Amino acid sequence: MSDEAQSAARPATFREVFSGREYRAVFSATALSWLGDYIARAAITVIVFQQTESVALSAAAFAISYLPWLIGGPLLATVADRYPYRTVMVVCDLLRAGLISLVALPFMPVWAMLSLLFLTTLATPPAQAARSALMPLILAGDRLVVGLSINNSTSQAAQVIGYSTGAGLAAFSPRSAIVLDAVTFFASAALIRFGVRQRPAALARAARTHLVRETAEGFRLVFGTTVLRSIAIIVLSAGMFAIVPEGLAAAWAQQSGGSDGRQGLYQALIMAAGPIGLVIGGLTMTRLVPPRTRRKLVRIFAVLAPLVLVPALLNPPPPVVALLAGLCGVAAAGLLPVTNGLFVQALPHAFRARANGVMATGMQLVQGGAVLVTGLLAQHSTIPRVVGWWSIAGVLLMLVVSASWPSGEQIDDAIAAAARTLPPELRAQGSPVAAAVAPVPPQAGTAAAKSGAGPARGPAAPSELGSRPAPVRS
Repeated sequence: MSDEAQSAARPATFREVFSGREYRAVFSATALSWLGDYIARAAITVIVFQQTESVALSAAAFAISYLPWLIGGPLLATVADRYPYRTVMVVCDLLRAGLISLVALPFMPVWAMLSLLFLTTLATPPAQAARSALMPLILAGDRLVVGLSINNSTSQAAQVIGYSTGAGLAAFSPRSAIVLDAVTFFASAALIRFGVRQRPAALARAARTHLVRETAEGFRLVFGTTVLRSIAIIVLSAGMFAIVPEGLAAAWAQQSGGSDGRQGLYQALIMAAGPIGLVIGGLTMTRLVPPRTRRKLVRIFAVLAPLVLVPALLNPPPPVVALLAGLCGVAAAGLLPVTNGLFVQALPHAFRARANGVMATGMQLVQGGAVLVTGLLAQHSTIPRVVGWWSIAGVLLMLVVSASWPSGEQIDDAIAAAARTLPPELRAQGSPVAAAVAPVPPQAGTAAAKSGAGPARGPAAPSELGSRPAPVRS
């Protein structure tokens, strides 16, 4: 049985995923960077508050990491398509290590510290886009989906451990936590440099125009092709609801927790419930549910994610709110790893980094906007009522969105067409993307075009994909 046929018949195992040397290197490097980042975030807010006694500046130090995605994420992510992915990741890690080390210097003024933090975070979009684009080159089929689920679960765990560790270190030596973050970046750069194979840039030099045009091509590809657009809409729509309990946790705990002094505990429960649900649901779905079944469940989980939050209308006690948030995380985990895996597999090779940048930026905007809007609505009503009605609206939206979910044949055609855009040198290196897809007869181009995956006239050369976006279809 081929790897692809076997992948469709049963879920990939963790052993199969970690058997790849390159994945082990990427996973280890990413986990280290995440852990260091969360530790540093907790410590930096303490340093800023100690020096200024300003809650606003302390919050700004925490929130500044989101700015690059909001003001130029897709543009910065496009850079990753212009250079080899390994080079982009190593250079970004070294830049972040050097800049964050300067933040740890004693007597660093707050304005300089915030400036350095902003410069440090500018390297995040290209590094993250390069890593996302690299994943389908080192894992194929269901191994890719399981690998992405492992990454997502690790991110959630690193958040919990990192914030806890950072808060503990900050009580004794917050600058030590920042130094630790720099060390993790240096270690990540070494792991990527010596553990990942060098590959040519996805976008050939002759095909480059300028960053703005190339970034616009990424937007047109994502929202102008049937399969990619369907995945993008359902993922971004889910993000509008799963984040709300976490974003409103502090106020919710204060309003519903009474005066028994447990508001802090209730806030922690609500904020941690979503990530914990994502970890449990993601690992369970990818290990116990066959790949084809997971695809069929996408629309069900899309509706369940907001549906489980509707009982918030009844103003349940905080522990029940945490349970609802956890169930929402489980439902989101049944949706996100599958759609993420399909999305990266259906991307033409020359567009992987910038398309991932488009999605990452969209998720930041959607989640931030959802928390902002529900927070404003809660100024004129109660949080349970706002969350309940917001979730009811989410159920209706998800029913509409899921009705246009593409068929399995369309998705398979899109993935096959994207695999044919792999340049010959990567095929010669034995990329799992090329190995996973059998040669497609000429007449299959028509079906691929209908799916929104590629031109009807057959595989496009890398230079063609780099010079203009894939054909736009309704």
